Amino acid sequence: MIYIYNDYGGTHTTSLAAAYHLKQIPHPERKLTKEEILNVNYFNKLNKDDFGKLIFHGVDENGDSVFTIGRKSSKLVVPALKNLSLLLQSKHHFQEKIVFSNTSPTVPFVMSIGGFFSRGLKIDFIGVPLLVLGAKQCCDTIYRLVENTKQVGISANEEQIIILENKIYKG
Repeated sequence: MIYIYNDYGGTHTTSLAAAYHLKQIPHPERKLTKEEILNVNYFNKLNKDDFGKLIFHGVDENGDSVFTIGRKSSKLVVPALKNLSLLLQSKHHFQEKIVFSNTSPTVPFVMSIGGFFSRGLKIDFIGVPLLVLGAKQCCDTIYRLVENTKQVGISANEEQIIILENKIYKG
């Protein structure tokens, strides 16, 4: 199975989701520290050249691959990837189940502002503290989204390509 977490930039909530999925950060019964957040792989480290690239984060305890992608404002990226996957499945008998999980609904306003300052304007001394604050606000929600994504993935669902919009996690 392949899990692909996606959002606008692909460097904040998606990186946290991948880290939770891979058990690289602890269960959020407590808030993450600033250091834990900033040490998450790819958190606030990607730039405009990385948009649209699948970023491999690792293999989970079940042997499933975990990726992220920043899709910008394009609503076409995930449907295009779904269609490509279906084409590969039919033409090359590729039978891997793929779950696309949108982390955008978990993004708090302060994180959006922090991302704009840090990634957009390159003003880290303003952006990074806002990103950390936002990550602390949404870490529990991201964790729940990841757990749901994994449950959907292992379910007996007959669909080979699953797209989760995750609107129930809107804060």
